[in-house]
Parts: sequence; structure tokens; C-alpha cells
Amino acid sequence: MPTQSSPTILFIEDHQDIAEMVVDYLENKGFAVDYAGDGITGLHLAVTNSYDAIILDLMLPGIDGLEICHKVRKEAKNDTPIIMLTARDTLEDKISGLERGADDYLVKPFAIQELEVRVRALIRRHQGQVAAEILKIADLTLDTSTLSVTRNNQSLTLTPIGLKILTTLMRASPSVVSRSDLERQVWGHVLPDSDTLRSHLYNLRKIIDKPFPNQLLQTLQGSGYKIIDPNG
Repeated sequence: MPTQSSPTILFIEDHQDIAEMVVDYLENKGFAVDYAGDGITGLHLAVTNSYDAIILDLMLPGIDGLEICHKVRKEAKNDTPIIMLTARDTLEDKISGLERGADDYLVKPFAIQELEVRVRALIRRHQGQVAAEILKIADLTLDTSTLSVTRNNQSLTLTPIGLKILTTLMRASPSVVSRSDLERQVWGHVLPDSDTLRSHLYNLRKIIDKPFPNQLLQTLQGSGYKIIDPNG
């Protein structure tokens, strides 16, 4: 049963049978769960309460999951990990969800045990970003204590997974990080599907590189990824 130290979850899902199954399972696993059956109620709970993670369906009455992600990230400035549930599994749909602020993506139908493991992994990684460290490459700076990212003195907004990828690559710079090593650093032993890392890297590039003249994030085909100052 949930205790005072239980992880707190917000679950936003309009299908009653899925909601009952997930809430019962997570509560039996020691989570404290708040539930919303529509987007408006879910958004209100997300911005007025503090949670360790949010499980969010994509298709919702009132406000859909993409808009909730956008408002939580951009308007409420809330970096709570978000895992999105949806029946859509194309790369374009995943990129849309990640660009709006989702950190992970689970396609319906899903195994309830996998949902639990992914939620716990997101919480661990989010809570583990506490050590004070300033990372700087060219005009890109990451403060791991405040999770603030700037480039050319402009503040950039990244998702928790985007921050984890950026931190891993900046710490390793100028070395190359292989795809498998990067996935393990970000997701541990519960690896995502083959499109997830590519989607996050696409979104990361749009934020840290696209608006600027010099491209720092590089892909080395067959080797991996690195962040490097091209003028260094």
C-alpha cells in the first residue's frame, strides 16, 4: 500500500477499464495515484500538484495529451517526467509527443509490468540529477544542479530525457558515445524501441543546434554520437 514516501503518480486516461487496471496495479505496487478521466481535469491536477511522474494518454476529451504536455512544459515550467500512452506508433507521432515534452512513449496495448518499470526508471533518473556541475562546450552551457541550459546566452528548454542525453554527451566530449552506451546511460536496462533515441536526438538538435550557426551535435555513422566545438 502507498506510504508517506510512496512515488506519486498522476494518471490521465479516459478509458475506464484501462484506468482501473493501471490504478489498481500501481497502488498494489506501492504508488500513490491520482486519476483524471479527461484532459481538462488532468491538466488542472498536473499544474496544481507535485508528482514524481505523469502517465498520459494521447487521445483525451477536452484537451488532448499533446496539448497537456505543451502546457505543462512551456506554461507551467514543470519538468515532471511524462510517459505517453497511445495507439499511434509511427515515428512522426513519437516525435510530435517528444517535441511537446513527453519523455517516454508506450504503445497500446502494453504490458502493465513494462509500464511500471519505465515509470520507475524515469523517476530514478529525474531524481538523480542533483550533483552540481557546470558543463560547457563552445557557447553551450549546462548546469546540472539547476538543470538550466543556455546557448549564446539564450535559455533553452529540454525534456528530462533530452537533458540526460545532453549531459551524457557533454560529459563524454570530445569522445564518441555509441548508440548502445547512450541508451544504457539514459534508460538503464529497460531499453526503448529503436525509434525512441532517434526521436529524442532529432528534438535535441532542433533546440540546441538549429537556431545557431555552428552545429555541435554530430552523428558518426556506425560509431555513435558526440558533442564537440567545431572551432575548438
